[in-house]
Amino acid sequence: MLKERIEDNIIIATFDNGKTNSITRETLYALRAVVRKAHEDSIKGIILTGQGKIFCSGFDLPMFLGFKDLDEIVEFFTEEEEILLELFLCPKPVVVAMNGHAVAGGLIFSMAADYRIVKNHPKISLGMSEIKLGLPLSFAQAEIIRFGFESDRKFRDLIFFGRMIDVTEARDLALVDEVVEEADLLPRAKAVISQWIDNPGRAFIKLKEVLRKPTADRIRESLDREPWQETLNCFFNPEVRSSLEFVRSMM
Repeated sequence: MLKERIEDNIIIATFDNGKTNSITRETLYALRAVVRKAHEDSIKGIILTGQGKIFCSGFDLPMFLGFKDLDEIVEFFTEEEEILLELFLCPKPVVVAMNGHAVAGGLIFSMAADYRIVKNHPKISLGMSEIKLGLPLSFAQAEIIRFGFESDRKFRDLIFFGRMIDVTEARDLALVDEVVEEADLLPRAKAVISQWIDNPGRAFIKLKEVLRKPTADRIRESLDREPWQETLNCFFNPEVRSSLEFVRSMM
């Protein structure tokens, strides 16, 4: 589900789940383990990438459709929110080496990273399709996506129009930071991590904490105090389930 290897003291974590590289519960657990391993002094940072032509298609639809009741959904998303926040707060540099399509949950988790590099290819698409499926964003998901944008207007357009965009527009919207050729994808990701972490006293760690703490504090307060679980009833809406079934049939 998430393959891991270490090169040049950098963890390379690869989404590897069939053709779509979807996110399952096991993927989340593996990602959490990678983030915690990055706390070790010997580790410089994390590169997130995918196998094949897709970076990550988002959460696993058969898993979503298999939820039996609200309690089961709440249990899953309680863990998902905590792991997403843990990734967002990873003290080491996290760089996404986007090898292909990044959609929905795949894009959400990429936005928790510090830097996003995408392969230059005319067929690669990025976007948030949740609104077309009838699914809202959680507070943590929304805040983490918003953190990576230059303006609320760009954030609005991404989540409300629900359209797919190419790599050039993704760079213009600040969804990604660089567009590079395939051969340069991992080398460039490694170079960014080394440039950021290989400084006296590893100042990056404290600077990142200062930069992200206000957003993380808002997320934590919302998770602890707001009744966010109620929005998950949408998974039992007949129209939503029908849209999820349709997308699954097309994969």
